[in-house]
Amino acid sequence: MQYQTQAAAPAGAIATAQNKVLRNTYMMLALTMIPTVIGAFIGISVNFSFMAEHPVMSALLMFGAMMGMLFAVTALRNSVWGIVALLGFTFVAGVLLGPILQVALHLRNGAQLVGMAAGGTGIIFGSLATVATVTKKDFSFMGKFLFIGLILLVIASLANIFFQIPALALTISAIAVLIFSAYILYDVSQIVQGGETNYVMATLGLYMNIYNLFINLLQLLMALSGERD
Repeated sequence: MQYQTQAAAPAGAIATAQNKVLRNTYMMLALTMIPTVIGAFIGISVNFSFMAEHPVMSALLMFGAMMGMLFAVTALRNSVWGIVALLGFTFVAGVLLGPILQVALHLRNGAQLVGMAAGGTGIIFGSLATVATVTKKDFSFMGKFLFIGLILLVIASLANIFFQIPALALTISAIAVLIFSAYILYDVSQIVQGGETNYVMATLGLYMNIYNLFINLLQLLMALSGERD
């Protein structure tokens, strides 16, 4: 009886710690939406003509900037500066939404499509996060498959910068929606199972899933339902 009580105590402490990480992650995730929205409003008014004229160079510069800030967040994850770096990263990410939002809002039903993409992203995230949290199923087996799929997705996206094939772009967006949806299951499961104990890194992972899910949903909606003048 005494042994069972002693064993239950650490288990309870672990569960409490995991719940704390999950709670802090969701709170931080909600907070990251503020600089993202502010950045997006700024991005809408910025002239991105350089990106249209030099798509390859622009894509590489954006990728380099994002990777640099991701490295900063990772390096500072165990201090309060990690939170500052994370919020700074989400602000820049919001600004970089400018080009796709400008294209979307030039459509007659652009505002509606942006709202649908945001709503769809919220529904997908809420549903999958609930599944991972309530069932407490371990989805860690998906990690290797998702990583390989993500690498192939990046390669295909970079290749299509040169080829500019609309059908391929549509296929890439559809696959990206599936991959980042699955990553939500995987990342929330990692937190619930105790595989991720740093809420800054946990927030960063979920934020990237939501960010990419929104972009690719919006691209699909614009391609399939966009009403041009």
